[in-house]
Amino acid sequence: MKYVKALEVLPEEIIKIIQEYVDGKYLYVPRKHENHKSWGEKSGIKSSLQVRNNEIYEKYNQGTTIKELTQEYYLSEKSIRRIIGQKKRLCS
Repeated sequence: MKYVKALEVLPEEIIKIIQEYVDGKYLYVPRKHENHKSWGEKSGIKSSLQVRNNEIYEKYNQGTTIKELTQEYYLSEKSIRRIIGQKKRLCS
């Protein structure tokens, strides 16, 4: 997260009011609800994980063993089983 200096973006009156509450401390201002992005949406990691998980499920359905999938994707057996279980629930 990149910090922005309050002096560069806020009117002096607002800065004085904020200083009454948190003088010289860091303050996090949350996004507006309508501007909120879910985890991984901005970086694209969420969609790349969905593609990977779909590949894992397809390979499993085509006969690739869980052990082979753990070696190919560098994931634990527990993670592979969780991915397969989630995809099974979505497809049924």
